[in-house]
Amino acid sequence: MLTFGIEEEYFITDLHTRRMLAEPSAAVLAACRKAIGAGFADEMFQGQIEVASPVFHTSHEAAEYLATVRHDLARSLGEFGLGVVCAGSHPLADWREQAPTERAHFRQLFDAIQHVARRSVLCGLHVHVAVPTDVDRIAVMNQVSSWLPLLLLLSCSSPFWDGAPTGFMSYRQAVCDEWPRMGVPEHFADWAAYQRYLALLQRIGAIKADGNGWWGIRPAARYPTLELRMTDACPRMADALALATFYRVMVTHACGLPSPGVDFTAESRWLLQENRWQAKRYGAAGTFALDDHGATGTAEQWLQQAERTFAATADALGEPQLFETLHRLLDGGNSAVEQLHCHAAAQASGAEAFACLQQVVDRLLAQSRADH
Repeated sequence: MLTFGIEEEYFITDLHTRRMLAEPSAAVLAACRKAIGAGFADEMFQGQIEVASPVFHTSHEAAEYLATVRHDLARSLGEFGLGVVCAGSHPLADWREQAPTERAHFRQLFDAIQHVARRSVLCGLHVHVAVPTDVDRIAVMNQVSSWLPLLLLLSCSSPFWDGAPTGFMSYRQAVCDEWPRMGVPEHFADWAAYQRYLALLQRIGAIKADGNGWWGIRPAARYPTLELRMTDACPRMADALALATFYRVMVTHACGLPSPGVDFTAESRWLLQENRWQAKRYGAAGTFALDDHGATGTAEQWLQQAERTFAATADALGEPQLFETLHRLLDGGNSAVEQLHCHAAAQASGAEAFACLQQVVDRLLAQSRADH
């Protein structure tokens, strides 16, 4: 049974103004460290924090851990009149006001990526799944990559940017496209080809000796895992857990195949790119390529296809309820849909523009406490 870990990112938010905090005090950050414990990590901006979980063996362990972290964070920050928003973007964050975190790694990023890095006030859901040492991680990556936009469309939670609707369900992914080596990975035949790619970029000085890409899926540099990075942070903890479980099922299925990734071709990658566009722009309302021959369908049809492919693996992992949960998520709408409905209802009630966004933030704050 493959072990896994989850990384969630949060925006520290003022409960009165509902704005993202630009420069938390030392006392606030100390409270965050105490609430999260060993899993606490800084992020690019001072008003962001990350939790990096321990290694999990079951989804029950993950649920207990994330619920505890979210509850403890809410309680600790509440004493300062603050809370956290766990979403791909913060509806009331102004990136121009955000203060970079003063660490050498982040200073190097801001120096290299410049304005693009300054605009990247974003939060993601990252999931690591351990891959056995005798299995080529690139082969597994190729096997599961075509499904990534399905995970994305279920996770979309960033329809607002700079205080306005964007027309995207995941504007976070649109911003990510401004970075180098982000989005859809290059097409590597195997681990050896991937190592040649890294060595080439290291020789020309594009990445450091221990550098890596920031793609939506990648072999982790520090762990023997395959890391999912494409998904938006999920305000509803149940969504994060379902997506982490779904991804773990996909990787487990791929590791059990005699030749994972053998059918992933250049055409597969072309369609992966198009499906990602549909997912980030339209979410579950997109039209998706369901195979390499050009058949198209809805998100519901794609999820049905996934159920036929992965249900047996989900059952074997002790997750027989997985696809029932995912169908409920799809039917009820992802976070982006819910945020837009909340915003529209506030507008219809006659609320002013800023107050409409405050109502969206209030909903995200409640969900991010894991008590909604």
